[in-house]
Amino acid sequence: MRLLLVEDHPSLAEGLSDALGRAGFAVDHAATLAKARALAANADYDLLLLDLGLPDGDGLNLLAELRREQAVPAIILTARETLSDRLAGLDGGADDYVVKPVEMPELIARCRAVLRRPGGRLGTVLAVGDLRLDSVQRRVTVGEQTISLGQRDVGVLEQLMRRKGQVVPRRVLEAAVYAFSAEVTPNALEAAISRLRKAIESAEGGASIHTVRGVGWLIEADTTGEP
Repeated sequence: MRLLLVEDHPSLAEGLSDALGRAGFAVDHAATLAKARALAANADYDLLLLDLGLPDGDGLNLLAELRREQAVPAIILTARETLSDRLAGLDGGADDYVVKPVEMPELIARCRAVLRRPGGRLGTVLAVGDLRLDSVQRRVTVGEQTISLGQRDVGVLEQLMRRKGQVVPRRVLEAAVYAFSAEVTPNALEAAISRLRKAIESAEGGASIHTVRGVGWLIEADTTGEP
């Protein structure tokens, strides 16, 4: 899941980015509306986490602009706590309104709750062969066995499983699991695919990841018992 965090307080933004990253989000951070617009023009986000009082304007203006272009879910995270502020935010298109300070477990739960709503990206258990991925708990299993994977590897697997049987281009996988600020080595994706293959094979997951050279990767269920 890729998230755009628009927050101008440096230490708060750093803390939010770290916690959300540990929860399985690839986080891009913008401290201004201008930077947020530039990021949004070059990436598709699963969720927007938006402060209102920014150095170059009001976050509600950005929300209105993005709403004209795409239906990205949005949570306002702000110190503005009056009823009129809350109503303005929700009427302005926000899916949730959270007043600072907030405990990180609650904020992450709210992010997941918004993404579980109709049209969101969470709330389903993805399946290929005997492999299962709980998109909320970020848990990969085969039967009762849990497969231990890093968060980025789970992110790669999720993108493949959401498009099972289809070739997923490199750029789509990298965009989904790596923030713009992340240092991505040239073979990082190949290494993640290799780890996934070994883990699935070891667990007898009944699924295989195939390379389509020069294009990308796809996952499909293993076929057995064919004539």
